[in-house]
Amino acid sequence: MNAIIILIILCEIGFWIFIAAGLIARYVFKLPKVGLILLSATPLIDLVLLAATSFDLARGATATIAHAIAAVYIGVSLAYGKSMIRWADQRFAYYIIKQGEKPKKLYGKEHALKEVKGWLQHVLAYIIGAGLLFAVIFWIDDAERTAALTSVLRIWSIVLGIDFLISFSYILFPKKEKHAGS
Repeated sequence: MNAIIILIILCEIGFWIFIAAGLIARYVFKLPKVGLILLSATPLIDLVLLAATSFDLARGATATIAHAIAAVYIGVSLAYGKSMIRWADQRFAYYIIKQGEKPKKLYGKEHALKEVKGWLQHVLAYIIGAGLLFAVIFWIDDAERTAALTSVLRIWSIVLGIDFLISFSYILFPKKEKHAGS
């Protein structure tokens, strides 16, 4: 298995370990400052991945789909990281510690707004990730060595368009609450 793929997997695992450790420190051990430090450290994982990917390419490696996925991962992590931590925090507090409000399901206008916000986060992830991909393509300046990056960028552009259609469809066709008898 490609070393970059292994590093991406380890970074994802590390991301969730830092989140779990931060939540445990905050709620179980009653150490909110330690919890905040651990939760705030998650972007360091992105720096490790960025440095390793850059080093690999600087050594002359041909960019692979794994290198492109690293850029996508960094974009997604930075764009969604805070909301993923908030999501985990709310569920940990309610389901594990039995504190706070039960996470509620959204319907109608609230759900549509959540979906549009999610798409805007996707746009931010795309801007970050695509920016990294374009930077590497420009830096390497060899279409043959960066073909995988260009390919992933095309696919991601299509996915972003599909996500737009799905997310904004909830404005026209709001999600309705299912009733017990249905």
